[in-house]
Amino acid sequence: MSTAEKVYLQLTGDDEGRVCRDIPEEACDAQPENFLKHVAALAATKAGDGLADPKLVLAWLMGALGAPAFLVAFLVPVRESGALLPQLVTAASIRAMPLRKWAWALGSLVQGLAVMGMGVVALTLEGAAAGWSLIALLALMAVARSVCSVSYKDVLGKTVSKSTRGTASGTASTVASAWVLLFGLALTSGLLDVGVLTIAVVLLVAGALWLLAAGIFVTLAERPGATEGGGNAIAVVMSQFGLLKSDPQLRRFIVARALLMGTALAPPFLLALGGRAGNAELGELGLFVIASSLAAVTSTYIWGRLSDVSSRRVLCYAGLLGAAALMVAALTGMLQPQWLGMPLLLPVLLFIVVMAHQGVRLGRATHMVDMADQETRAAYTALSNTIIGVLLLAASAFGIVAEVFGEAFLLGVFALMCLAAAAAALTLEEVQQQD
Repeated sequence: MSTAEKVYLQLTGDDEGRVCRDIPEEACDAQPENFLKHVAALAATKAGDGLADPKLVLAWLMGALGAPAFLVAFLVPVRESGALLPQLVTAASIRAMPLRKWAWALGSLVQGLAVMGMGVVALTLEGAAAGWSLIALLALMAVARSVCSVSYKDVLGKTVSKSTRGTASGTASTVASAWVLLFGLALTSGLLDVGVLTIAVVLLVAGALWLLAAGIFVTLAERPGATEGGGNAIAVVMSQFGLLKSDPQLRRFIVARALLMGTALAPPFLLALGGRAGNAELGELGLFVIASSLAAVTSTYIWGRLSDVSSRRVLCYAGLLGAAALMVAALTGMLQPQWLGMPLLLPVLLFIVVMAHQGVRLGRATHMVDMADQETRAAYTALSNTIIGVLLLAASAFGIVAEVFGEAFLLGVFALMCLAAAAAALTLEEVQQQD
């Protein structure tokens, strides 16, 4: 037995009787190697994501470079919506490619070059020029990310067994989160100087990780897939929106996913709630980074394994977990605001919310891949992501809600969204048991 097979069996607990579940027969022999290559490539890109986090690293860098303050508000919308909205159009072109690993590798390559460009900007530009350059590079990175998102689930569905897909994603997330945690600890302890030069080097390293991932991904043993169904963008949009009418399970999945956006939107408002309580922003930042990384390290592998058993239950459990933490934060902010000054209260609540969000991410990805088949996977993914991208743009209005009613009230709204999402997840089918 090869080393790759031993590691694969150790991580998955799989056996030869399940190794070919829902993948082409000719892909069976390469299953252990493909699994580990997925883990390595994903771990590299996820670590790069953490090192170039727009909510933390890029926001700090803009301030340090003297960029206009209003540009910081563009970071998350450009990153998230830019990665989701183009997918409905790009799905048709990717569908025409028999081997879609090349699309993912190209997207990873462009993301790596964009992030390395951010490192160069940090070393060479200041003020508005630096700010707008960072936004432009982030937009380029987001569009490349959309190509990776559409193509990845299709490649995953062709190269990794149905019973181990969540484990591959969960393992990669755990490895990447451990590296990001070390980065946060190094910043908090003073081992790394928090300066422009340091962040520039970190961005160059993050970009190199994406390039490494592209090189690993092209070595996957992927078999050519169906290329029918491509067409002009207008026709593709119309036909894919028709899926909402014809597939009730897809509708329910999108509703659950939309409501679970509360776990993604809540963290900045948790930080703002702490600021209202008079907590020192810079003093708390290190604790929040560590809490976020620890949540991913301790939960992603478990969520991944659970997703392989029942992704609908993972979505339900993640919704309930997020609702509990957000409701505690909301009630504390409204009824006992003085408790918000307790040193570890908000970091612990953030830890739980991020843990829930990791469950949402792994549960929804696994459910999408297992719910669809090779004929519908790319279309389902693009349609779902595009709808969520539009809703994320609309979610910018939550800032007005927080301004008028306060962060505590808004966190209560997010808690109710998560509760509703948990109920919606229970209406989904057990796709892991469909054979």
